Amino acid sequence: MNQVVQFLLKSKVFYVATIEDDQPRVRPFSAIMEWDGKTYICTSNKKAVFKQMAANPKVEISAMAGDKWIRFWGKVVVDPRREARAAMIEAHPMLANMYKVDDGEFEVLYFTDAKAMVYTFTSAPEELTL
Repeated sequence: MNQVVQFLLKSKVFYVATIEDDQPRVRPFSAIMEWDGKTYICTSNKKAVFKQMAANPKVEISAMAGDKWIRFWGKVVVDPRREARAAMIEAHPMLANMYKVDDGEFEVLYFTDAKAMVYTFTSAPEELTL
């Protein structure tokens, strides 16, 4: 599992930032996974966040774990494969309370052109490997 996914799973809740027109939008997420060599998040295609990511795929995530925080950014791409959706539900079984693999609403997105940095108040920033 890559260092970014490890950090975000440890933090339990992370915040996803998107843009709507010229206004930043931030909301909490908790489901992330590494699958098929990529880092994935998920959401509903009925939500504003999905529409924002479709209009501008540049996304940034921030979270804290202990005395460290992460900034993880890149572009997101929808993965249309059923296997990717099934893997996300398997990784986070609580999602099955909201979504079904083939419900036409559940979407998984993976990051491309991504970078991640971890920061503390007492040391230099560290770039994480994906």
